[in-house]
Amino acid sequence: MNEFDIIERYFRFSPPSANAPVSIGDDAAIVDSRGPLAITVDTLTAGVHFPEDARPADIGHKALAVNLSDLAAMGATPRWFTLALTLPASDPDWLADFSSGLKALANRYGIRLIGGDTTRGPLSITIQAIGSAPPGGAVLRAGARPGDDIHVTGSLGDAALGLRIHRGEARLDPNLERLCLERLHAPEPRVRAGEALAPLASAMIDCSDGFAADLGHVLSASGVSAVVDFAALPFSSAVRRWLDDGGEPALPLTGGDDYELIFTAPPSAREAIATVAESLSLPVSRVGRITPEGGLKIMADGRPLVLQQRGHDHFRADGERP
Repeated sequence: MNEFDIIERYFRFSPPSANAPVSIGDDAAIVDSRGPLAITVDTLTAGVHFPEDARPADIGHKALAVNLSDLAAMGATPRWFTLALTLPASDPDWLADFSSGLKALANRYGIRLIGGDTTRGPLSITIQAIGSAPPGGAVLRAGARPGDDIHVTGSLGDAALGLRIHRGEARLDPNLERLCLERLHAPEPRVRAGEALAPLASAMIDCSDGFAADLGHVLSASGVSAVVDFAALPFSSAVRRWLDDGGEPALPLTGGDDYELIFTAPPSAREAIATVAESLSLPVSRVGRITPEGGLKIMADGRPLVLQQRGHDHFRADGERP
């Protein structure tokens, strides 16, 4: 297949609409936003963001999910996305599976593919996602204030533990291993939570590089500090089992790929946040508080945890996730 066959067969799944009237295939997409937009872009490369042997459907899902997670962190509603796909070969089976994973997640959140590019080379996927900013304005990293609570959706550390399991570096009960591997390969972006929490949150970020690193970004942008209670952090039964068996507590704090939301909010919002959590059937945990100074302290048994690093850095010497 040539480039145009690939587009026609696997990626023409979003028909024209009133606010995106031109189907894919032209030189540029046309959209009618009628309001401010939130725009994000992420590139995923084989061996860095997903294992070389990952299922193509999972790669398609994850490539879109990480962008939807960025929109969620701004409180934005997904609208459109573009796809730049670099392939080593035009393998019909791979493309069909990749397209199915991409399309299923796109349909779930009502986001439409409106354009992109295909080329030949080492496997790489770049998606740019566009969403409508919330009516009250996008939630930024720079809004946290002393006295605010720190909250986290879902659970932390499952994907990092899943990577250990995938590499053969950790073993658990098969059901727990499945949970971790699913979180690694096919994370669920917290889109609806981001939309619902936007009016309540003073600052928000998605947890992609690790809890400590991403909370640190909020603290830096806001010019504040924080105290976190390790015992209050949300861990799944898999991570708790691993910790109980002697696993290092740094892993769920620094491993990354959680794609949960970390956000701050004043104590007066606690009841409303609990209502959001119940309505979405999504756990939301209060894990600490914002302080005026002192840096980031994660307290365990009355003592601060010492972390050798806070999270993923693409330019670490070994290029690996922690």
